[in-house]
Amino acid sequence: MKNNLRTRLYEIIFGTDTPAGKLFDVVLIYTILLSVCALMFDSVLESDAGLAPYLNYIEWFFTVVFTLEYAARIYCSPNRWAYIKSYFGIIDLLSILPTYLTLVFSGASYLLIIRLLRVLRIFRVFKLVAYLQEANLLIRAIFQSRRKILVFFFVVLIFATVFGSMMYLLEGPANGFTSIPRSIYWTIVTITTVGYGDITPQTPLGQVIASLAMLTGYSIIAVPTGIFTAELANEMRLEREMIKCANCGRRGHERAAKFCSHCGSHLNIHHD
Repeated sequence: MKNNLRTRLYEIIFGTDTPAGKLFDVVLIYTILLSVCALMFDSVLESDAGLAPYLNYIEWFFTVVFTLEYAARIYCSPNRWAYIKSYFGIIDLLSILPTYLTLVFSGASYLLIIRLLRVLRIFRVFKLVAYLQEANLLIRAIFQSRRKILVFFFVVLIFATVFGSMMYLLEGPANGFTSIPRSIYWTIVTITTVGYGDITPQTPLGQVIASLAMLTGYSIIAVPTGIFTAELANEMRLEREMIKCANCGRRGHERAAKFCSHCGSHLNIHHD
């Protein structure tokens, strides 16, 4: 009886092929969205003493719901420790832990810490990723392009260090470039085309260097986008190649396709 209950819970909570599993996912998604909306309202109306108790009750309601879900996942998981250490296991824990921590930090001097801990409840929104098929495609594309993006990041960091050092020498503390790290900060802000204006070059040569940094930013800003787009297109191509027609063996169908574009047969999706 116990094993049957665990198996049934596993099919509902971790499975998406059954009607009960799909219903569970839909209800959980709406619950997550409602809890995040409650958090946002809490941040807006936290100074309203009249609404504070009701917002507290709402938060505890969501915390209990997610605690029961977390306990159920641990209970029915075939490898409980693997789930607890997994990405989504950690996110599930982070989504409920702050509310319980507020019971410990009850002193007036810890009110600021409590407020910061409560913001961690926004981690609940990350749980939505588990229920979006397209998210898996994006995650794979990011994972495949991680080395190229990392190399690009270090190249940009080198450029920022060089430009920052030059600006520190040319402008100096008199014009706001009080140290090399602060000058590197200015360079990163300039390369990313944000331009806060809190530090600006005053000398003609410094303005020339600033212009070069801006042009460099425009030149390289599209590089990571191109890397990610290429990997995303590759992942989409591989996904289409995995979908095979059982009748003619033709590949390259879209995931949402119901019929083979070559022979017209109904696609009982086969992933090799």
